Amino acid sequence: MKTLPLLLLVGVSRAALAQAPTGASSAAPSLSGDWSGTLGPLTLTAHLQDPPGGPRSGTLDIPAQNAKGLPLQLSTKADSVYLALSVANACFAGRRTPDGQALVGEWQQAGRKLPLTLSRLSAAAAAAAAAGPARPQAPRGPFPYQAQEITFTNASAGIKLAGTLTTPAGKGPFPAVVLLTGSGPEDRDETLFGHKPFAVLADYLTRRGVAVLRFDDRGVGQSGGTLAGTTSADYAADARAALAWLRTQPGINPRRVGLVGHSEGGTAAILAAGQPLGPAMLVLLAAPGLPGDEMIVQQVVALSRLSTSNPTALALAEKKQRQVLAAVIENPDDAQASAKLLPLLSTADQANPAAAQRTISTLTSPSYRALLADRPAKTLAQVHCPVLALNGSKDVQVVATPNLAAIRQGLQAAGNKDVTLKELPGLNHLFQTAPTGSPAEYGTNTETFAPAALQTIGDWLVAHGK
Repeated sequence: MKTLPLLLLVGVSRAALAQAPTGASSAAPSLSGDWSGTLGPLTLTAHLQDPPGGPRSGTLDIPAQNAKGLPLQLSTKADSVYLALSVANACFAGRRTPDGQALVGEWQQAGRKLPLTLSRLSAAAAAAAAAGPARPQAPRGPFPYQAQEITFTNASAGIKLAGTLTTPAGKGPFPAVVLLTGSGPEDRDETLFGHKPFAVLADYLTRRGVAVLRFDDRGVGQSGGTLAGTTSADYAADARAALAWLRTQPGINPRRVGLVGHSEGGTAAILAAGQPLGPAMLVLLAAPGLPGDEMIVQQVVALSRLSTSNPTALALAEKKQRQVLAAVIENPDDAQASAKLLPLLSTADQANPAAAQRTISTLTSPSYRALLADRPAKTLAQVHCPVLALNGSKDVQVVATPNLAAIRQGLQAAGNKDVTLKELPGLNHLFQTAPTGSPAEYGTNTETFAPAALQTIGDWLVAHGK
């Protein structure tokens, strides 16, 4: 849920790419240098190499989407300039301005043409662009606590996982938590869109006297194994291995070790909490409470509301999403599901076989099928430790009100009396202060983790860690 596809990499008519010329004009000045422009909320930076006599080349960066070095094909004819992004079947077609300091044209993709002007960057501006977006909350040393690189083993899976343990200054013993990232391959800092939310959260909690273990997902960073074919149950097994390791460490209070799960990491945390030797306390950050398929439907409707308030359009979006999910759920055989899904895909996907196959592969993957089959009501009924569940009021990926209500109901079925649920006003799925909650704002927002959310988590953990 948290890891979103690149907004630009969604396919385009191959006819648009075929228009790009192969010849070059030797009289035109060199395009070598850095060029930048905005496409909606995104900043695109092209790094072009145009030496006399060639060969020509280029790369594209989209900092807000953590995309860097995407290969570009560069060609020109007279004052026309073409940049082809073959990995996305997309292209830019434009013309040089008379002063040669800008390329004015259109970005062509998925059957759409969007205006785009790329301006030549000065050396200082290029350096600033290379440095990435401003992230003022990023932790910077020196730190008043200990940090060590560690490894632990999930013996049942036969893999070694790597992470960072931060421990408050002093002798302890300290309460401690393990952080669990959301869906998709994530490193220990949950790095996305230039943000490192788990680095910020770990720094904040450790300064408040709570030790924190955060680790790379399977197959990411320094961790072994692979995410391919895994589900939330596998992640829950990794979480339990992390808990067991953390309880044996010097300075840690083994009776006050908890889990903090974000998004689908919350699903894994709930699974682990309902099993023997689970956490002593549980923090759920934008975790699903609704059945998986219904949670996805609510997500699609909330995303659709960002662009329309038309009841008919919203009803149509909901109906189509339910049809897509039904095709997956009712057809456990991938080949049969694919046949049912193809007519339901977008026109752009249907016109691009490669894009269609990528979409279908995602919808029929083991992890997505497990997400749709998830029934938090059953797993929450097994959780008896204290629970803090938070959502942002502007979360459009895990909609706050219905999911928090479902979490409350599931925990009540367990007879759990120590439950705190809060809908934090103005925060999105990443717990950033946000104008609308749209995923397009994740990278453009300089805030990584709202201070109010950090304090709420810290206050609760300190109180329950005693």
